[in-house]
Amino acid sequence: MTVSTSKSDRTKQFIIEKTAPIFNAKGFAGTSLTDMTVATGLTKGSIYGNFENKDEVALAAFDYNFNNVTNYIKNKILATENSIERLLVYPKVYRNFLVIPFLKPGCPILNTSTEADDTHPELKAKAANALSFWKASIENQVKRGIARGEIKSGTNATAIAVVLMSLIEGSVMQAKVTQKSKDLSIAMDYLEKLILDLKA
Repeated sequence: MTVSTSKSDRTKQFIIEKTAPIFNAKGFAGTSLTDMTVATGLTKGSIYGNFENKDEVALAAFDYNFNNVTNYIKNKILATENSIERLLVYPKVYRNFLVIPFLKPGCPILNTSTEADDTHPELKAKAANALSFWKASIENQVKRGIARGEIKSGTNATAIAVVLMSLIEGSVMQAKVTQKSKDLSIAMDYLEKLILDLKA
């Protein structure tokens, strides 16, 4: 790898890291070139010398935001062996999303899905793939729990995944709009009870 390529890669990564929170908070349409230049301290030429266009930056920013959330949750899940405890990581994390810096603007999947539904096919596809990945992760945790005798046999892994995701995304949306955590707490209490009721 040449020094120039390495510098280019570092610059691209710097642009992604600085603009990702803005894209998550303001969305694709709401994020301007001025937002990007102010956040990075770079010129328009520097940004578009590393990325073809705003779309390319936004797609990379989505991946960065989603990976941040995924890695944060994954580390907490891997800290325990028990399947019930692993599922309880979700309500524990999202109960506090308003105070976790990179989650404060909201869930990148929810934000992107809402905005890009009919306006940006590539971002919509990214969000759909992220949802599929998340759903499969939860299903695998439930199936693992059944196999280990920690979760009731006959538990519908897909149904648990869909309900868990829906409760989280719905309550996160309400908390983000109102900037109040009361309804979020109610939903996460309910989700915790639902998970604890899965115990074998």
